[in-house]
This record gives sequence, C-alpha cells and structure tokens, in this order.
Amino acid sequence: MWLQTLSLLHFKNYDEANLSFLPGVNAFTGANGAGKTNLLDAIHYLSLCKSYFNPVDSQQIKKGADFFMVQGTFEKDGLQDVIACSLKKNQKKQFKRNKKDYQRLADHIGLYPLVMVTPNDSVIITEGSEERRRFVDNVISQTDSRYLDDLITYNKYLQNRNSLLKQQVRDERLVRVYDELLAGVGNKIFAKRRAFMEVFVPMFDKHYHFISDGIENVQLSYESQLLDLPFDQLLQEAWPKDVAMERTTVGVHKDDLSFLIEGMSMKKFGSQGQQKSFLIALKLAQYSFLQQSKGYKPLLLLDDIFDKLDDMRTRKLMQMVSNDDFGQIFLTDTSAKRVENTFDGIDTEVRIFDVNKGQVTQLSQHEKNER
Repeated sequence: MWLQTLSLLHFKNYDEANLSFLPGVNAFTGANGAGKTNLLDAIHYLSLCKSYFNPVDSQQIKKGADFFMVQGTFEKDGLQDVIACSLKKNQKKQFKRNKKDYQRLADHIGLYPLVMVTPNDSVIITEGSEERRRFVDNVISQTDSRYLDDLITYNKYLQNRNSLLKQQVRDERLVRVYDELLAGVGNKIFAKRRAFMEVFVPMFDKHYHFISDGIENVQLSYESQLLDLPFDQLLQEAWPKDVAMERTTVGVHKDDLSFLIEGMSMKKFGSQGQQKSFLIALKLAQYSFLQQSKGYKPLLLLDDIFDKLDDMRTRKLMQMVSNDDFGQIFLTDTSAKRVENTFDGIDTEVRIFDVNKGQVTQLSQHEKNER
C-alpha cells in the first residue's frame, strides 16, 4: 500500500497543491512555519478522517475560504482508490471512497493504516495517563473496529454512572445496573489491551535496542486495576469512595503505561534524546503491530524527527526505516541538505520537495542503487 498523489484545496495555509510521490521516501523541506507539517496532516486526514493536531475540522479551512478539500490516490494490492475529504463551513464533513460516501467514518479507519511521529508526541511521556491510553486505543482501533465501538459504549455507561453518583438522591439499583454494563464492556476492553501489550512490548524492545545501539535499558509495561481484581469486585469495593468523590474511581479508564529507563521514571530521569528515542521506538512498534495485523505496510510519517537525536541515532533510525521492513515514508526537515546527507549511501529512493509559504516544488530525486 502506498499514496501515489495528494491534492489540497484551501487546506490550512494552502490555496492549492498537487503532489506525486514515490513508494519509498518523500521529504518535505523548508523553513519552520512554511507548511511542511500541514502536508503530513493532510495525509493523516485521508487515513484516519481527522487532523492529528486539531480536533476542530472547521479550523482546517484556510483563512478567507469557505471550504477545504483533501484528496489522495492510494494503491493497494494493485488496485487504486481515490479518497476525498471535504468540509464546507457550517456543514457536515464529507468523506468518500471512489466517490461513494461512507455510512460511518469508523468503516474507513484501518483501511489505510498510518503511523505518525511528531514533536507533539512528547505528551505521551510528560502528560497524564489519558495520553498513553489514547496511544494504545489508536493502535488497537486501526486493527479492530469493534474495539472502537466498545470504547464509545464504555464511555457512555461511565458518563451515565457518574451522573447518577452526582445526584442528591441516588437510585442505587440503577447504579448497580450500570455496574454490570460497565464491567461487561470494560472486561472486553481490558482483555484486548492486555493481549495487545503482550505482542507490542517485544516489538518495542527490539526497536529501542536498535535505535540506542543497546547502550541503555528501558522497560515498558501495562498498568491496570483489573490485573489485580475482577472489575465487578473493584466496583463493589470502591462504592464508598465513588459516593464520596461523586465519580467512578476504578475501571479501564484508569489504565496507564509505565515507562522506565535503568529502572527509573523516563519522564523524570530520561534525557531529551532518550525520551525521543523511546517515543520513536513506541511508534515503530505501532508500525510493526499494524503491519503484522494487516498483512501490509502502513504509511510512516516522521515530523521533525532529526531534532534532539544525535547523529548515531539518526543514522540508525534511517537505516531501519529504509529497509524492507518499512514501506512508504514521509518526513519533514528544515534542511534539504541534511536529508540528502542522511540518506547518502542508504539503498532507497528519496524524493525531496521544497515547501515555501504554501507553495511546494520538487527539488530532487535520488534513485535506488541497483544491488
């Protein structure tokens, strides 16, 4: 699977753009603020029906315009699909595959899997557990549409139970009904997260060891209250606390991931380079998991990944993503020369685009060396 073409109309800082890509590496270079990351975000729209950075679709419309449109041509298994996303102000977003509307956007997610790595991903380490759950849920949702439905159902039950807990006069029998509903769907979410982590952790370990050249020890683990007690028992024991706090204090909405380096908190004791290596290894493990689950290679989007990585880690990363384990790659950097130097001698095709204030020009193309 790869993205052959990308067209934009009134998307973010672009009036119009039409690009053709290689199935190998495609690099967008230029000054900060030129619009490089916006091109990656447009590709993210085509794969996952939304922006990676901003959940408000209307804010993707270029200032002064009334709509935006993003369209791309994917090739998969020798067949072409034209995917189009458009939005007019004050109207519903339209998403089409070969000119046919989707009944549910969830039916599209996972058809063209994608992994994106950006500086914003640092929140997975530095912020609260919600960011880490979102990371896990994003990976699983691209391989299991029912998981996404379970999450939506769980959050609805959770919201209703919390509303009951806030009432002055509580209907305890109704709360117990929601206990049963919450535990039923929560157990399914827990089982899928635990099964995912059993496969995911060895993939992460492999990628981190390669990027860091094995010079440091890290540990990734899954934390859940359901590892210790059944969900229904947790709810029973937490009842006095839930009443006092007026919210549900136990469940899979409290799950977290633990990140350690040399047995200590990565957040507190990891350097910027180590944290970035950790995040990249997480995303490459996500890539490996999606590839194994789907049977074909996802797109890999790397936004400003050279920053805060030393030359050794950068070179190791590019060697890794340029081999046959990875498919089409899109990356951004401020320096076209650095991209050329990084891939010099690496056996892959690279097409470099210059991005300048919403204008995109192809600079050069390096052909793959014949073995």
